[in-house]
Amino acid sequence: MFYQVFPDRFAPSDRVHKPGNLAPWDSPPTAHGFKGGDLLGVVDRLDYLVDLGINVLYLNPIFSSAANHRYHTYDYFTVDPLLGGNEALRELLDAAHGRGMRVILDGVFNHTGRGFWPFHHLLEAGAASPYRNWFHLDERLDAGRPLFAYPPPETLATELGYNAWWGLPALPKLNTDDPDVREYLFNVAQHWLRFGIDGWRLDVPAEIDDEAFWQEFRARCRAIRPDAYLVGEIWGVAPDWLRGDRFDALMNYPLGEAILGFAGGSRLDMALIAEHHEYQLNVRPTDGPGFAWRVMELAAAYDPDIVAIQFNVIGSHDTPRLRTVFGGDVSSTRFATLLQATLPGAPCIYYGDEVGMTGGLDPDNRRGFPWDPARWEPGLRDTFRALLHLRTAEGALRHGSLRFVAAAGPAAAFERRTDRDRLVIVINPGDATARLELEFGGDGGEPFDGHLEPIDVPGLDAIAPVRVASGRAAIDLRPRSGGILRAE
Repeated sequence: MFYQVFPDRFAPSDRVHKPGNLAPWDSPPTAHGFKGGDLLGVVDRLDYLVDLGINVLYLNPIFSSAANHRYHTYDYFTVDPLLGGNEALRELLDAAHGRGMRVILDGVFNHTGRGFWPFHHLLEAGAASPYRNWFHLDERLDAGRPLFAYPPPETLATELGYNAWWGLPALPKLNTDDPDVREYLFNVAQHWLRFGIDGWRLDVPAEIDDEAFWQEFRARCRAIRPDAYLVGEIWGVAPDWLRGDRFDALMNYPLGEAILGFAGGSRLDMALIAEHHEYQLNVRPTDGPGFAWRVMELAAAYDPDIVAIQFNVIGSHDTPRLRTVFGGDVSSTRFATLLQATLPGAPCIYYGDEVGMTGGLDPDNRRGFPWDPARWEPGLRDTFRALLHLRTAEGALRHGSLRFVAAAGPAAAFERRTDRDRLVIVINPGDATARLELEFGGDGGEPFDGHLEPIDVPGLDAIAPVRVASGRAAIDLRPRSGGILRAE
């Protein structure tokens, strides 16, 4: 179970000295303001995360940067002093590993910040800089004109003199075709694996349009840590990335979007969704049959072993907050988490979703974590905690097969099954009672006879026991209800 931490917004520590000019912790987030969260603050909250059921931390970028999100890297070998520096990461790794947790870092290798020392060298030395081949330049320097790295907002990207990610002057794109650049980046990846991290989440890897780069990246990482976990930020269905020579998993936004559409239904904030570059295309109210079809379509796109370890997200620093997507509805948040915790793949919780944090588009989705429990949505964390611990305890949820046993109207039911265990997940996000006719044994196995006994999950309505005869059963689900049953 992964937990995504946005370091500046998760938890501050008095042990890390901060200069002045920090925004108040509870003030609305801004694009450029810093609030003072740090890595020792994460250390102080590890027991909170262990209790929640988390065993892997995914940290947004932590290297020196002038951006609060730190995707504008200045120094790939130095943890930002505002986060506590390299010593704070050392303490975090030791503390996490001592609790049986792993830690992966966010690697931003397509572009850098303007403060990255080779780019700064280029700004100062111009055409004479030995680092000119590290970036994509036009004829400006050779014509005796300086790069236009700090232009007014109306400046066109073509006037900068260099390629920048999405035309943003603050993000010069690296020339990863250059052997020195490649070697530098591979050394960065290896250095931090030697330091003790457990893997990398790779930012916008498709922007480096070179299979050989990522193949060598994987080989270099595995030479240091044979079990290093590599996950790529790819928003679509992309099985070619998971052939065993590049990444172990992708950020599974397509499954997350299907979950949002089904769990939210009529409660989706479609005006907010229309403002998001991906959600506007892919998130729509979905009924039970539509959800079942989409989940199985996504599962069929990958090898079953890959499906089992996909990085399943239903919210991140790049999306509106889970609860806000649902118009503030808490039941939909619970339903989405029920699905995330019981479908194949590794769930990733975005910090604060478990206590009901809200927030719209970036930067509003990056608020300071409310550590006063009086500000938490009552009972929501208990639901998250129960579901995550259940997933850890139940082998059928981690590596069992997946099959939908019913889907009709607003409702659906699926089973997760191993040779020894069978769990059935039922959900009706609709506003009226829904009847599902469950059918087991359709996979060629013997029809199931017995009982389905409910598993108590705080915050989810109790489901009555179900009698199964000759592989068939009927269940009436109350409006806005869902739960998990165990075959006995």
